[in-house]
Amino acid sequence: MMTGEATATTTVRRPPWVWPLALLLVAAAAAPLVLYWLGNVDDQRLVDLDVYRTGGQALLEGRPVYDFVTPAPQLLPFTYPPVAAMLAVPLAMMSWPVAQWVWTAGIFATLAVTVAYAFRAALGRLATGRAAAGLAAPGSGGPDGAASGRGAQGGAAPGRTAAPAEGRWGGLWLPAVFAVLMVACTYLMPIRDQVRFGQVDILLVALCLADCAARRPVWPRGLLIGLATAVKLTPGVFLIYLLITGFGPGGRPEQRRAFFMAAFTAALLTLLPFLVIPSDAADFWFHALLDPERLGANAATTNQSMRGMLIRLYLPDAPTSLLWLVLVAAVGWYGFRHARRAFLDGHTMTGVALTGLMAVLLSPVAWIHHLAWVVVVLGALAGDGRDPVRVRVAAGVWLYYVVPVPWWGVAIKAAEIPVLSPVLGKIVQNGFGLGALALVWLLASWLPRRRETFRPLT
Repeated sequence: MMTGEATATTTVRRPPWVWPLALLLVAAAAAPLVLYWLGNVDDQRLVDLDVYRTGGQALLEGRPVYDFVTPAPQLLPFTYPPVAAMLAVPLAMMSWPVAQWVWTAGIFATLAVTVAYAFRAALGRLATGRAAAGLAAPGSGGPDGAASGRGAQGGAAPGRTAAPAEGRWGGLWLPAVFAVLMVACTYLMPIRDQVRFGQVDILLVALCLADCAARRPVWPRGLLIGLATAVKLTPGVFLIYLLITGFGPGGRPEQRRAFFMAAFTAALLTLLPFLVIPSDAADFWFHALLDPERLGANAATTNQSMRGMLIRLYLPDAPTSLLWLVLVAAVGWYGFRHARRAFLDGHTMTGVALTGLMAVLLSPVAWIHHLAWVVVVLGALAGDGRDPVRVRVAAGVWLYYVVPVPWWGVAIKAAEIPVLSPVLGKIVQNGFGLGALALVWLLASWLPRRRETFRPLT
């Protein structure tokens, strides 16, 4: 064997029943969660889905979208850009029970897309059974298993080989591992909240991730990011990601093209409502958008953005706003700088994960379900699964976001233990937001150093 060159690839044969069985196992594991929330009392069931349908229903009935609220006791207003109301019209045309099941199925379909992309490096090794020596699996595009930038140097150390997926059970590994990953990600608290509230976040994650990570997209790259941005604004951080990875020293031309496509799509879908529903479009951009309390109580525990954490310090408004702007500038500079570096080094999944965390941390309001980006973070941390330290770190992050850490903080504060409750309770109450800051450091600083020091033996 020549040093630094790829070795043989093992063809892995799978019985036709393997993938249906894997999907059945995922469905069985997710069933308690789905049945619990879809069996909730009607006025507490998928309340955000009800908001989307309300927007579509307002258009069907010719009512002002931003004056229309969901039925009591929720009384929730439509908070999304007007194009989202236009896209919600099909939901409004469905009966409420049908819409619930269709939307819940969509949540799991888009979660499957997200898991497949986020863990592509590990799943790719199982799919091909390829023994790598200095090279990633075919088409992996870099050590993350994502669409690569420059300078990717993935794979095993020269002269060492990875054991191919052989034997009687080799064909079962990929479906089994995918099923395990799906179930594990389903029970992350941000994903559980997708099912509980009928949220759209995992769809937006899947759109942005597919746009960045697809190797040969059948759509113009940037189109999905533009769509996601037009629907919920916060994915607009990926316009910054495309901009900084496409321009400047080392910038890639495909990223520049994707940036222009994303910007064009977002602008087109933003301007379209001014032609179709001009009064609603004006109402959103000049009135509803300027009222952050319209989204809900900004000081609530579920707001885990940096601004939410600062608001819970209950300082005067002026220093709170000033401190928030300073943190936005500092964290944004650090996060985007390292996202660009990760992309140019060939670690696109890391760059996408960092950018997704920016969408949470920099936003004025980021509810716990906005942290659906944790699925991508886990994939970036685990990599191709050969480094046991990275896998253990990913497992620790998974466990942290499975348990309801912020609500423990609320319980500690309610205990009213002198000194302990006010300080510790507030820290724990901000646990997911502080955890997101720690994840930015892990991806930006710890992970590159770990890649440099780890040399796989097999």
